[in-house]
Amino acid sequence: MRLIGAELTRISHGTVEIELPFDEKLTQQHGFLHAGIISAALDAACGYAAYSVIDPDASILTIEFKVNLMSPGRGERFLFRGEVTKPGSNIIVADGRGYAVSDGPAKLIASMTGTMMVVRGREDVAG
Repeated sequence: MRLIGAELTRISHGTVEIELPFDEKLTQQHGFLHAGIISAALDAACGYAAYSVIDPDASILTIEFKVNLMSPGRGERFLFRGEVTKPGSNIIVADGRGYAVSDGPAKLIASMTGTMMVVRGREDVAG
């Protein structure tokens, strides 16, 4: 997230928000925020939301996600919210929403449903 300039702005049990200012370097050929950036930010928001409901000695790996791009990524900044939909001891499902923010109300630009696997006891997967 540091690479793209994203910042974790809200953490609560089961919910995480990430904000990202507009940066031309993160756009596609039409000047909209690139779908890969939107997907990465939604995956991070959902993954961190999953982290917020597991034991501190466990970790999370995304095993599947589906992103729907609903509107061009056009805004002064962007908000990505991940929320745990179904907590579990082995599998967690989270939903994410991406919003473009400028003057006026935030505009929904993308949604995501992700499945996360809880990982325990593996030295090569920590944190």
